[in-house]
Amino acid sequence: MSIDSVFVQKMWNDDELSKMVEGGIPFPMLSDAGGNVGKAYGVFDEEAGVETRGRFIIDPEGVVQGFEVLSPPVGRNIMESLRQIQAFQRVRDSKGTEATPSGWKKGKMTLKPGIDLVGKIWTVWKTDMAFD
Repeated sequence: MSIDSVFVQKMWNDDELSKMVEGGIPFPMLSDAGGNVGKAYGVFDEEAGVETRGRFIIDPEGVVQGFEVLSPPVGRNIMESLRQIQAFQRVRDSKGTEATPSGWKKGKMTLKPGIDLVGKIWTVWKTDMAFD
């Protein structure tokens, strides 16, 4: 969502995002022309009339599970956003019986939260993650 019109967003998707992510981003973009949603999330700068770069991952119940807000000159990483969405979905699907370690990717092993994991995260993590 941005304060950009749907026409600007379409051009952004067609000319830029579709080159970064095959087929473009797999979710709809929304226009917040008046900045009302940006104001609600604290990312709309009324004086400048722009929104700062923010990403909010909201679950189906409407709960914010993750967010990142960056100053305008720093870009976000769409692949990292998609990775995080997949990680949140995996944890949600497991009903909290699994956790995704730093850098987790779809298809990689998850962690099983519990007392047996304390002090052993690195040992478990390095066997499957190997910094890929």
